[in-house]
Amino acid sequence: MAKGHRSQIKRERNANKDTRPKAKVSYARVSPTKAKIVLDTIRGKDVASAIGILAYTPRNGARIIEKVLKSAVANAENNNGLDPAKLFVQEAYANKGPTMKRIRPRAQGRAYRIEKKTSHITIVLNEK
Repeated sequence: MAKGHRSQIKRERNANKDTRPKAKVSYARVSPTKAKIVLDTIRGKDVASAIGILAYTPRNGARIIEKVLKSAVANAENNNGLDPAKLFVQEAYANKGPTMKRIRPRAQGRAYRIEKKTSHITIVLNEK
């Protein structure tokens, strides 16, 4: 059981704000599995090498992830006043978004379902 009143618990939870710079894209048109493969390559790397890796990665979703990473760097620079040269990718993950269901006509009046998956991609940076 939780200790304290509901409002007290919420107040304590909201007091622990995460000040690390981050960026998130919601409903990205890439499946979370494909995005995770690309995110695994940049996790733990410094920002300059991560952008270089993404620029030459031919995988699906690399362009979207590159945009999110550049947005996180801009957030760190403008909102937190951090030096982009000292930043590295601390967390990078893709959560499952809603799936768009489409119908594909098949032989003899049948219909097959096509699932177009989406994901929510988040990148969290930190200073060395």
